[in-house]
Order: sequence, then C-alpha cells, then structure tokens
Amino acid sequence: MSSKIIALIPAAGTGTRLGDSLPKQYLDINGAPLIVHTLQALARVLRIEKIIVVLSPEDQHWRGLVANGGSAWQALSARVETINVGGKSRRDSVLNGLNAIEFKDQWIMVHDAARPCIRSELVEQFIDELENDSVGGLLALPLSDTIKLDDGNLRVAKTLSRENIWRAQTPQMFKFDLLRKALTASPNATDEAEAIEACGHQPKLVMGDSANLKVTYATDLKLAKMLLSES
Repeated sequence: MSSKIIALIPAAGTGTRLGDSLPKQYLDINGAPLIVHTLQALARVLRIEKIIVVLSPEDQHWRGLVANGGSAWQALSARVETINVGGKSRRDSVLNGLNAIEFKDQWIMVHDAARPCIRSELVEQFIDELENDSVGGLLALPLSDTIKLDDGNLRVAKTLSRENIWRAQTPQMFKFDLLRKALTASPNATDEAEAIEACGHQPKLVMGDSANLKVTYATDLKLAKMLLSES
C-alpha cells in the first residue's frame, strides 16, 4: 500500500445501554479498560502509521487511563494521539476528527472503540484486501440468522430473505478526501460505508469474524471478557 494508514477511533459515546455510569470504552476487561484492548490490537499492525482517538470535549476519564495505565499504556503511548472533538453520533465524531487532522491522501481506517476483540491478523488481512481497491471497504459477515419482519405489534408480518445480506463491522477504510466528502453530505449515516454508498460508490465487503463483536449490552461485555481471556 503506497499511502500510510491513519486509524481513527471514535470514542465519544456514553454507553448508557450497558447501565453503567462509566462510558463503556473505560469499563474494565480483564484488568485493563476496554479501549486499551482495542488500541493494543491496532498498535500491533505496523502498517498503521498513527492511531487517533476522538474523545468527547467533556471526557473526564482519559486522563485517569493515562495516569493509571501502567505498562499497558506505556507500550501504546508512542502510537496513540487524542483529540477532543467528538460529537453526538459516530458520524459527527468521525467527521470532526477528519476536519481536525487533515491527512489529505491517506487511508483512514475507522474502528469502533467498543470492538476490543479485533485480531491484529484480521486487520492485516483487511488491509491486504483493500490495498489496491479504488473505493475502500469494510469488514462484514454474511447473515446466518432467519430474519422476521415485525408488523408493529410484535407479530411476524413476513420472513425476509437473508440472501446477499451482510452485517457490517469495523474497521471500515476509505481515502481521506472521499470519506470526508461523503460524511459531510450524509448527516444521518450510521456508518462510513453508508455515506460512501450515498455518493454513488460500492464499498468492498471483506470477510469479518464473529468474535469481532461490538460491546453494546452487558452480555456483550461478558463475551468480550471470555474471548480476550482465551486469546
């Protein structure tokens, strides 16, 4: 890959669905904050030139992470920078981050802070798949569950075909200029790929991993602890 890669980690959320007063990116997983596991996996990928964490302007926890992170944080400190420009949504945080860093011709790899089980090897494979792609792409998994359409009253209206349906994951990676243009034009995009699609492009689907879960609910946190303990 001729261009360097900048990893952008939106981490401005409050994580209220977990029912904890502490934002989920700072919850303890096996002795370290959740986000530290995420950053460690990315830091092992040497093709990533820099990792930039987008924090909320009101973030009160990062300083404590740095102060109390011990050897785990010391190993990351040279690779990680923070900017306090996070917004109300993922789209806002990523766009604000792009506007703050100005890396013109770089690949921007966006990864959820709350996906701590991402494997470095999977990130390497992801980069290999996209290094010559004209658009960029995302990790995703083909849907295996049967899908039911709700009629609005908790009754099944119909069963939907799962053929060609994929569940989006992260990382998602696109060139800086294209991604910033796409997100600027798509205020309601729920992920980067959706914004790229709205601009008329077709992101490439790269096979993900079921272990690359997003910690949203308490059960996800328990699974993440198990997976990281095994690894």
